[in-house]
Amino acid sequence: MEAATPLEDIARFLRRVQWAAVVLAALWLLGLLAPVLTPFVIAALLGWLGDPVVDRLEAAGRSRSTAVAIVFSVMSLLFVVVLLLLLPMVQRQVITLIQSLPRYLAWVGDTLLPWVEARTRIDVDRYLDMGYLVTMVREHWESAGGVARTVLGYVTRSGSMLIGLAVNAVLVPVLAFFFLRDWDALVERIAALVPPRHLPTVSRLARESDAVLGGFLRGQFLVMVILGIGYAVGLQIVGLDLGILIGLIAGLLTFVPYVGPASLLVLGSIAALVQFGDWQHLVGVLVVFGVGQVIESYWLTPKLVGDRIGLHPMAVIFSVLAGGQLFGFLGMLLALPVAAVTNVLLRYAQERYRASRLYGAEEPVIVLEGTAAGERGTA
Repeated sequence: MEAATPLEDIARFLRRVQWAAVVLAALWLLGLLAPVLTPFVIAALLGWLGDPVVDRLEAAGRSRSTAVAIVFSVMSLLFVVVLLLLLPMVQRQVITLIQSLPRYLAWVGDTLLPWVEARTRIDVDRYLDMGYLVTMVREHWESAGGVARTVLGYVTRSGSMLIGLAVNAVLVPVLAFFFLRDWDALVERIAALVPPRHLPTVSRLARESDAVLGGFLRGQFLVMVILGIGYAVGLQIVGLDLGILIGLIAGLLTFVPYVGPASLLVLGSIAALVQFGDWQHLVGVLVVFGVGQVIESYWLTPKLVGDRIGLHPMAVIFSVLAGGQLFGFLGMLLALPVAAVTNVLLRYAQERYRASRLYGAEEPVIVLEGTAAGERGTA
């Protein structure tokens, strides 16, 4: 094989620079258009999650339009029911939190900080003026009505924010319907852009990514819902005024490994100490935490999620934080899908590497559609 000429090396280098420029430009454009793309990404995820149900209904003999109408109606009905049930409870919990804020700050200044200073010998008061914070909260946030008026006034003054929320609330269901209806057509159009010689490999990687990510997201969503309800009910039984809010927050954060249970333990313990100040209710919070962890670890996660995404918990945490830092809420939405697809591609690259002459294989391997890892097809 003849060595590449200097002109060929320069041309190869310029092609790589061009591709790098395209990738950087795409990332810059993604960050710039993040607020606009967010409802499209949410709708696409809903359409992607609902498409397997639509396909099953089609296989049962219903038309695509009828199947889409059924799935979309059920999804919309569930959303409305959850909204009607949760919104009043969350509103009451937020009002209770706002009203209790001075008491929490007073507990931090009168109980927590002296306890920390006594054991660490660090003069926290030098760095944090809790008296000023408590006075400020009591003066400006004494009533929930005042806070509500403040927030409402800010949202009202920020006309663009209000319009944006309203537009997104209307756009998401409309876009989700179109994604559900046209999902198969979109997939076919994307597949038509793939060069025929690469189509078997791309199809295999797409199926693996879909199976990994679809199973993970559907299972994790059920885990979040079940744990959120369980935590909220458990903390209410313990007697915490903010039990529902803390339980729902902990359930929502369960998709980030360890963050959900940690938030329940920290927030629940603080709420119990501030509200009751005894060890019995603190033990109650610990019992709720322990029971939730046992149910999640030995039943919910193995049965509903398993190891489908194939990512280490630290990789999941890094992906979510990095996505949020780079692209805000849109980045957090895309973090796990991108991480799951990247993981599938890395496994494929590792498979090809182990089958290459560089690793020590006698003949190069071409991985085709349906070829299992470890099987070989020679060129």
